[in-house]
Amino acid sequence: MQRIAESELIINNRGAVYHLDLRPEELAPTVLTVGDPDRVAQVSKYFDKIEYKSQHREFITHTGSIGNKRISVISTGIGPDNIDIVVNELDALVNIDFQTRLVKDHLTQLQIIRLGTSGSLQADIPVDSYVASTHGLGLDNLLNFYRLEHNDEERQLLQSFTTHSQLHMQVTNPYISSASPTLLKHFVQGYHHGITVTCPGFYGPQGRVLRLGVRNPQLIGSLSSFSYGQHRITNFEMETSAIFGLGRLLGHHCLALNAIVANRVKQEFTKDGAAAVEGLIKQSLAIVEKI
Repeated sequence: MQRIAESELIINNRGAVYHLDLRPEELAPTVLTVGDPDRVAQVSKYFDKIEYKSQHREFITHTGSIGNKRISVISTGIGPDNIDIVVNELDALVNIDFQTRLVKDHLTQLQIIRLGTSGSLQADIPVDSYVASTHGLGLDNLLNFYRLEHNDEERQLLQSFTTHSQLHMQVTNPYISSASPTLLKHFVQGYHHGITVTCPGFYGPQGRVLRLGVRNPQLIGSLSSFSYGQHRITNFEMETSAIFGLGRLLGHHCLALNAIVANRVKQEFTKDGAAAVEGLIKQSLAIVEKI
């Protein structure tokens, strides 16, 4: 087993991983990720106790517990590039010995659950509703830097999608990864299920036109009209496929839960996004506590 060099895994002077500024004992086995740093406190206010708080750059962490369940909530910031940092460093905290710089013989599986906001791509999924992602379909290219192998269902889904959208001929090489079925099964009542598309930006990559023209002006229609068997694309945002893909490669259980704040088909935006997020947090924490 090869020792991991100081340049590859950066550990600071207090023995914490570089970006998250966390030591292994400061991380819980269930991790909730949120994009907005201010949302960390929105989640942790429901903890029965908070044992640890940390902030480094956009990465804020609160670790505590609800009942007997120990939970960490971490802000990731926006985008798949930040997810690359967060998921790799979360895994390092539990699966690499910081003293020897060797991968541990016994690997730990984390529960990683995103609590985020998203735009609906279906007219029947209204603003202020919630989506639990069955798959993350990446238009962001991050997992193309890793050795992600698709299973048969994913391969067929991806082939059907690329034929339908032709995006692989224009801007990206799409990939797909499934949610953890052991987590997803707990989030059924009160949640729409479907494929979440992850984009590498908010404006052009999600088909928004302000002053710049976009290469694929039919993007929204192309995504919303896609179906394969029982699968359809329900929403898009900027993190889910990266969490699912990296988490799967590293052996963790991952899920994404999103409050719908915009409906891109009906061109509507929520009148109270804060209330939508608060509802998602409360409803989802009540489930997370029991799994």
